[in-house]
Amino acid sequence: MDLEKQPQPKPDLTKPVADAPPAPVGLRASDADRDRTAEILAAALAEGRLTADEHSERIDGVYEAKTVAELEPYVADLPGAHQARPAAPVGDQPTPGAVPTTADENLVAVFSSTTRKGRWRVGRRTHAYAVFGNVEIDLTEAIFEYQQVVIKAVSVFGNVEVRVPENVSLRGSGSGVFGNFEVEALDAGDSDAPVVFVDGYAVLGNIEARPKRGKFIEDLHKYVGRSVARHMRKHLN
Repeated sequence: MDLEKQPQPKPDLTKPVADAPPAPVGLRASDADRDRTAEILAAALAEGRLTADEHSERIDGVYEAKTVAELEPYVADLPGAHQARPAAPVGDQPTPGAVPTTADENLVAVFSSTTRKGRWRVGRRTHAYAVFGNVEIDLTEAIFEYQQVVIKAVSVFGNVEVRVPENVSLRGSGSGVFGNFEVEALDAGDSDAPVVFVDGYAVLGNIEARPKRGKFIEDLHKYVGRSVARHMRKHLN
């Protein structure tokens, strides 16, 4: 009996995945698509299914891929490549210990207005105070580096508006005293999508949080995923 480990044939990276549902021809791959594929490769490397050289070769191809069809061959021979992960139910409060009690950022509007929007990095906790003023928090182009985000809003004769993209989960818990506290609950289809928790109270004021229709974040895992892949390659090469 030959006790030596026989070399395994390398997968043909030019062949499409047989069991996977066909993707639309020419569908452009997003950064989230590339990072999900990179996560499968990282798991295969940790399990010993891929060597460091094989992982390095494939990860280079993954981040050069332009379409979804080009990504599939790199994980065609790996388990879990096309298993959809069901989204876990989201509670009304963040996981204990996941979000600090101190704010990463304070937004204050006293007889004035304050706006936070565009391409900005969202901390785990943001506090917003509107006193005879207006605070606008727009997360539709923000960079999420944490899976759970808390926005604490206090409105006194003021207004706090929070807008989120449609592919994150949104939860709210608060009250209004001669005022309005309204959060439109939203469930994301991706189990790894960020969850935004809005809580607070409005006194003769208004706090409102809802999704901005037609706004989606396509790179939820872009920064975290790529940094992990580069870190692993750095120590394996």
